[in-house]
Amino acid sequence: MSGNRIVDEDIASAASSRRHADNVPYVHKVGVPPKQSLFKEFKFTFKETFFHDDPLRPFKHQSISRKFLLGIQAVFPILEWGRRYKLSMFKGDLIAGLTIASLCIPQDIAYAKLANLDPQFGLYSSFVPPLIYAIMGTSRDIAIGPVAVMSLLLGSMLQEEIDPKHKLEYQSLAFTATFFAGVTQFVLGFFRLGFLIDYLSHAAIIGFMAGAAITISLQQLKGLLGIKNFTKKTDLVSVMRSVWTNLHHGWNWETIVIGVAFLAFLFLAKYMGKKKKKFFWVAAIAPLISVIISTFFVYITHAEKKGVQIVKHIEKGINPSSLHKIHFTGSYVATGFRIGAVTGLIGLTEAVAIGRTFAAMKDYHLDGNKEMVALGTMNVIGSMTSCFVTTGGFARTAVNCMAGCNTAVSNIVMSCVVILTLEVITPLFKYTPNAILSSIIISAVVGLFDYEAMILIFKIDKFDFVACIGAFFGVVFVSVEIGLLIAVALSIAKILLQVTRPPTAVLGKIPRTTVYRSIQQYPEATKVPGVLIVRVDSAIYFSNSNYIKERVLRLLDDEEEGLKENNQPRIQYLIVEMSAVTDIDTSGIHALEDLYKSLRKRDVQLVLANPGQKVLDKLHTSDFANTIGDDKIFLSVGDAVKTLAPNMEP
Repeated sequence: MSGNRIVDEDIASAASSRRHADNVPYVHKVGVPPKQSLFKEFKFTFKETFFHDDPLRPFKHQSISRKFLLGIQAVFPILEWGRRYKLSMFKGDLIAGLTIASLCIPQDIAYAKLANLDPQFGLYSSFVPPLIYAIMGTSRDIAIGPVAVMSLLLGSMLQEEIDPKHKLEYQSLAFTATFFAGVTQFVLGFFRLGFLIDYLSHAAIIGFMAGAAITISLQQLKGLLGIKNFTKKTDLVSVMRSVWTNLHHGWNWETIVIGVAFLAFLFLAKYMGKKKKKFFWVAAIAPLISVIISTFFVYITHAEKKGVQIVKHIEKGINPSSLHKIHFTGSYVATGFRIGAVTGLIGLTEAVAIGRTFAAMKDYHLDGNKEMVALGTMNVIGSMTSCFVTTGGFARTAVNCMAGCNTAVSNIVMSCVVILTLEVITPLFKYTPNAILSSIIISAVVGLFDYEAMILIFKIDKFDFVACIGAFFGVVFVSVEIGLLIAVALSIAKILLQVTRPPTAVLGKIPRTTVYRSIQQYPEATKVPGVLIVRVDSAIYFSNSNYIKERVLRLLDDEEEGLKENNQPRIQYLIVEMSAVTDIDTSGIHALEDLYKSLRKRDVQLVLANPGQKVLDKLHTSDFANTIGDDKIFLSVGDAVKTLAPNMEP
């Protein structure tokens, strides 16, 4: 065996010496990939689409009892990390839980009003859902509860169907929408369809959130100015018209003084928290301090008798059952499903984005599909216990993280504080002025207007900026739903534009190398005389095959015109560099065939360089490889130029 290897090496060495002696360039042969069965190809595609993270890997080579235990832990992650939980970790979780509770209690009351629901429903929503999430969620940092954007979205969509004055019917539809929001989230997670939320681009989300921040703030002018008769519409024009018409008789100066003074205090506290990270707790407890001080001030001065609107009454006690209020039949089922699906998707987008951000900061794995199942389960159970749609909020999650949380136990601590509030403290909120709630909401949503991100988007990608600004104006000038629709439509439009109009580039050789790069990106790159090299930067499908063929022919026409004007040799070879062509379909094959026929009429030879395995397999299966000839398919552009035009290479 050893002797045979020595002989083979000698033969190869001799062949190499002859090539050098004859000055014949060595060209790597492009191998034909083995043919895969239809079942294997489908299995691979299905696995990469839905199970790319190989969720069954931990179960391999395990006993039945171990598999059962791992299955239970997969559904309830608390059983896994709970075994490693130490008493030393509880200190951080306790402090974080108490801190986010001080932030969430006033926010929950405010967000309930934003959703046109009674204040206690906000507190209910920070009791049951966080407990469910703590058991089933995989994030250590997310703080669960109502958030401004979803509260506004839910409230604006519900009031289009039912007047909030009809409380029982309104609440029933709210719980129905929450139920279907949970079902939507659960189904997406269970069937591993989480990739669908990625169709809402980051730029569109930035614009949508910024528009929502403006809309939410405008809605709070009612409470901040003490206006009683206020428009139910959310667009800028309607709100400003309502504010202006109430200028002389609708505004209450005592309310304005309270609202503006505490709004300034909240902004100052937030500024201190951002300026010095160690003072983050100041911004966290500022809303609760504002509620306590303003409530005491109204109580001792009886400001409610002077027109200052107050909360009045918050029902005492833990969450009552609301299962009987959910519409499972009737005309409101479809409406509840529509509203729930929209709010559920927005909730998923926000929670997954927040979870991934903080998981990356702390370097741990976040299972997106498990997150969706956890969020869906908590909203389904929440809908049956008088809760409206909840998710992970960025502000309270950031506070939770900075307060030193170690696990989801901080959510459990927060829930315990909320239940204590519901059982004991709620009567003390009777004299809380609505102006304070409006101030808390405004101070909370200002951070959603990320102008720095919008400027960066403008600098990086102009079409992304169009999607961003389109979603923003849609929310501000029309409605939250229209803004969301514009965000989704522009995100999909961008995908379609990129798929149907993929980029191409003319390549040239970098001096003193064998590397070929775009002549636009590298001005020093020189073209090979008699050869046009075009790189296609996309898969070739039915949606773009005709465009790619026509684009390549236009590049050839432009090149030949320039050569003719300068009396230079015509193009003899057209090399298509296919390293970026990840796949090709039947229409793509037909487009290459048409390109080949067009080039033959011009006496130009078509050459392919570096096609991938999947593309090469389809080229051979369709017999196109035989049509152009196996000797016209090369491993690289350099090999093609050396073989076909050795004397023309610059």
